[in-house]
Amino acid sequence: MAGRRFTLQIFAISFAALLLEIAYTRIVAFKFYYYFTYLVIGFALLGLGAGGVFVAVSRRVRVLDPARLVATCGVLGAVTVAVGYWVVATLEIETFRLFESALGLPRLVLLCAALFASFLVIGTAIARILSAAPEAVNRLYGADLAGAALACILAVPFMSWLTPPATVFVAGAALAASAIPLARRDAPALAVGAAVVALGMAGLALDADLLPEPVPDQIKDLNPGKLAERGTQVLYSEWNPVFRVDVMKLRDVEDVLLIAHDGTMGSALERFDGDLAAAAARFADDPRAYPFRVGKPEPEVLVIGAAGGREILASLAFGARHVTGVELNPATISLVRDHFADYTGHLAERDRVTLVNAEGRSYLGGADARYDLIYFVAPDSYTAMNAAASGAFVLSESYLYTQEMIEESLSHLTDGGIICMQFGEFFYERKPNRTARYVATARAALAARGVRDVSQHFLIATNPDFINVSTILVSATPFTPEQVRAFSTTAQEISGARVRHLPGRALDDGPVNRMIDLPASQLEDWFDSHAYNVRPITDDSPFFWHFARFRDAFDRGTDRQGKLLDFEDAVGERVLLILLGVASLFAAVFLLLPFVAIRRSWQALPYKGRTALYFGALGLGFLFFEIVLIQRLVLLLGFPTYSLIVTLFSMLLFSAIGSLVSIRYAKNRRRAVWRLFDVLAVLTVFHAFGLPSLVEALIGTPLALRVAVAVLVIAPLGLCLGAFMPMGIRAVAAISPQAEVTVAWAWAVNGFFSVISSVLTTVLSMAWGFSVVLFLGLAVYAVAAAVLQSLPEPAGAPEPG
Repeated sequence: MAGRRFTLQIFAISFAALLLEIAYTRIVAFKFYYYFTYLVIGFALLGLGAGGVFVAVSRRVRVLDPARLVATCGVLGAVTVAVGYWVVATLEIETFRLFESALGLPRLVLLCAALFASFLVIGTAIARILSAAPEAVNRLYGADLAGAALACILAVPFMSWLTPPATVFVAGAALAASAIPLARRDAPALAVGAAVVALGMAGLALDADLLPEPVPDQIKDLNPGKLAERGTQVLYSEWNPVFRVDVMKLRDVEDVLLIAHDGTMGSALERFDGDLAAAAARFADDPRAYPFRVGKPEPEVLVIGAAGGREILASLAFGARHVTGVELNPATISLVRDHFADYTGHLAERDRVTLVNAEGRSYLGGADARYDLIYFVAPDSYTAMNAAASGAFVLSESYLYTQEMIEESLSHLTDGGIICMQFGEFFYERKPNRTARYVATARAALAARGVRDVSQHFLIATNPDFINVSTILVSATPFTPEQVRAFSTTAQEISGARVRHLPGRALDDGPVNRMIDLPASQLEDWFDSHAYNVRPITDDSPFFWHFARFRDAFDRGTDRQGKLLDFEDAVGERVLLILLGVASLFAAVFLLLPFVAIRRSWQALPYKGRTALYFGALGLGFLFFEIVLIQRLVLLLGFPTYSLIVTLFSMLLFSAIGSLVSIRYAKNRRRAVWRLFDVLAVLTVFHAFGLPSLVEALIGTPLALRVAVAVLVIAPLGLCLGAFMPMGIRAVAAISPQAEVTVAWAWAVNGFFSVISSVLTTVLSMAWGFSVVLFLGLAVYAVAAAVLQSLPEPAGAPEPG
C-alpha cells in the first residue's frame, strides 16, 4: 500500500528534479561557460545521493512518518529552489581569475551550495520513499524514471515559452504541489502552505520579468560592467534552448549591430539598404573576399552558420547566383526574418536567398544539390562551444569539423568547387591550433578520397581583424595557377593579410605547413611530439576544441602561482579535471563519510562491499551509455536539443518499463541477470559499430522517421538497463536485517559514482572516443552482473508479489 501511496509523489518530485537540472544547465552556460554545466550535473547528482545518506544516518528521519516527511520536503524544496535561483542569478564570479581573488573560491562555494540545497531536499524525499516501500521498488523506480522522462519532453518547450529562469520556478511549483495530497489529511496547515507556495512560484514562472536576470561572468561581453565600460546598449534579448541571443549596439560603431550568443559576441547584423554595390565596397578589404575571388563567378553558395546574415550579404555582394544560409538557432534566424528585418534590408526575403533553420551537418547530408562554395562561418569559435551546451549532457563537440563532414562537403561540391573555413585564431604565430587541426582533418579526408599530394589542395592566409582570422580554402581538385594568383592578389588588397600556404609552397615553417608537407610515415611521430593535440577528429570523438592533453592541463596557460596567462589555453580541460576532483571530494564527504556516524549499524550490514560494487557500477555504466547516445544521435536528429529530448525521454521511459517488468526476474534472478547482460553486450556492439552507419543512411529523411528510429534504437537498451537497479535493491534489501539502511547505502554509493561519471564520461570521450566509453560501460555492467549473481537468495523468502 505504501508503494501505491507514494507513486504520484515520486513521479512529481523526479519530474521537478530533472526539469530543474536542465533549466540550470542553460542558465549556468549563459552566466559562465559550457563546461560549468558539469557543475550543475555533478551537484544535482550529489544532492540526490546525499539525501539517501541523510536518511541512512539520521534515525530521527527514519522514524518520522514518511508521508509527513515527504510533504515537508516538497515545500522546503520549493523554497530552496527560489532562494537558490536568486543566489545563482545574482552572484558574480570571474571564473578565469578564480584563484586570484580572495572572494573567488568563497563565491564558488556559495554557488555550489545554492545548487546543492534543492537537490539535497529532493534526494531526501526520494530516498525516504524508496526505503519506506522496498517491496514496491519496481513500481516506484518506474514512476521515478517516468517523471524524469516527462521533464525531458517538457523542458525545451518550457524554456522556449517561459525562459529558463521561469522553468526553474515551474520545477519549484511542482515540488510544492507534490506535498498537497500527502499533507491534506494529516497536516492541513502544511497542505495550505504548500498550495500557497505552489501558486506563488507558478505566478512567478508566468511573469518572468519579476525574476532577477542572471548576471554573466565578468569576462563576458554582456556583463553589466563591460556594457557600461564600452558604452554598449542592449537592444533585444531572447532566451532559447540552444543559446541566449542578445543584440547590442556599440558606442561609436555605425552600420553594425553585434549579436551575443550566451553573453559572448559571436556574430553581427549588417545594415543593408538594398544597394549591393555599396555592400561590395564595404567588403572589399575583408577576408570574406577570398573564396569569391578564387572560386567560380556567380557561384551557388551554401553558408553553414549563417547567424545574423553577414556572410549571406557578402555572398550577394560578391555576385553569388543564390545563397542558402543554414543556422542552428531559431532565435538568431528570427532576428533576420522579423525583429531586425528592416535593418538588414529584408535579406531573408530576397529571391536569391534561402534561410533554413537546421543543423549544418544534417542539412548537408540530406541535400541533393551541389554547390560551388560551401562556406563555414566560425570567426568566433566560442560561439560553437556555447551552442554545444544546450542541454544537460550535450558536450562541447562539433560534427561540422570532423573528417566525415569534410568528406561529405567535398562530395557536394561542383567541379572546381571549394570549401572555405574561417576561424578566429588569436595566437597564430605561437599556436595556430584551430587552423592546424582543421588542416590535419582535411588532409585525412582528402587522403581517404585517394589524394596523394594534398599540398595542391590548400590555400591558407591570415589577417588581423577585430581578432586574427585564419582563412582555409580546400578543393577536391588541385588549385589552378589562376586560382593561386587570385588568392595572392586578394591577400595583397586586404590590409595586414599574410599568405601562409600556396600549393607546393610552404611560406613558413609553422605547424600548419608541417602538417601539410610531412610524409604520412612521419606524421604520427609529429603529432605525438607536438606541444598540442591537433590530430584529425572523427565522428567518434568530435571534440575539435580539445587541444591541451589532460596530462598537460595544469602546465599550460598559467604561471607557477596559478595566475592565468592565456585565457584559452587548457582552461576547459583544467576545469574538467578540477570539477572531477571537487566532485569526487564532495561526493566522498557528503555521501560516504557520514556513514561513520552510524558505523556500528553500517558495519553490521551484510555484503556491504558487494552492495557498493554493484550500485557503483550501475552509477558509472548507466551514464556512460546515456551520454554517448545523446552525442551520437545529434547527427541523426539534427539538433542537440532534439537529441537531448528524444534520448533522455526514451532512456528514462523504457528504463521505467524495464523496472516495472523486472519483478518477473525475481524467481530466477541469477539466470535473468546473465541473460540481460548478453542482450546488453549485443546492443553495445550495435551502438558502437552499427549505429553510425544507420545514422549516415538516414540523414536527410523526414524528422518523424528519424525520431521513430531513434526511439526504436534506444528502447531495447532502456528496457535492459532499467531492470538492474530494482533487481539489486530487492536483492540487498531481502538479505539485510536493516533494509532501510541498506537501501540508503546503495542509493548513496550509486549517487557517488554517478557524480563522478557525469564528468568522467566527458574526459574519457575526449581522450579515447565514444566507442571505447560504450565498451567501458559494458565492462562495468559485467562486474555488476557478477556481483549480483554472487549475492545469496534470502532464506525462506516468500514469493514476491
